[in-house]
Amino acid sequence: MASYNAPFEIHVHGQVLLRAEVGFNQIQDALKPLWNYAGARSLADGAHSHYEDEPGIRFNAPEHALQLCWTVLGDEDFRQSLDEMCMNLNELSEAGAAIEVTFYDTEFDEEEAEPEAPSRDDFMMLFVGPNPAAIMQVQRDLLVQDVIHLMERHFDAAELTGVVSEIDRLFSQRFDSLVSSLEIGKPPRGSGGHGGGHGGGRKPRHLH
Repeated sequence: MASYNAPFEIHVHGQVLLRAEVGFNQIQDALKPLWNYAGARSLADGAHSHYEDEPGIRFNAPEHALQLCWTVLGDEDFRQSLDEMCMNLNELSEAGAAIEVTFYDTEFDEEEAEPEAPSRDDFMMLFVGPNPAAIMQVQRDLLVQDVIHLMERHFDAAELTGVVSEIDRLFSQRFDSLVSSLEIGKPPRGSGGHGGGHGGGRKPRHLH
């Protein structure tokens, strides 16, 4: 539970496109791990960020998008709330999305700390989506952006086609391995079992 003596300010940032039929009550239930951690009794109460100048948690109805720019005071146990939130949003999402989470160490004072004393600041990327293919698509796109941004300092964009192709190959290999591992658990065809699909859906559009 968040408190004013918490060792971290935790900032959650991202946007998740939701399915057209998703309503407010479903969003409130999906985000309960966040607003409940903040000590609120509802999403409306808990949607406000610790900092007034941040938008907090908002539902953009015209775009049917959940927008997160929200800070809460907390501890390492907030990671469990994040895991639960991601599992809930997977069921409501229309497409893959990335959510950035930053832990700021409130007890670290750079001016007073010993020269070698480390800060406990941390940063993590979370991914949600309706299926593994959608999640891998977002991961792939972010990696390509990062690699291109880094390598364009030394090479023209046209020279990096092979690098992008290699990234796609690696993600395709990972996706195929995931599908294969899930297929192993399915009952044989004609066995009369009721096993569902592998859950992977189609391959991401860039993965060949």
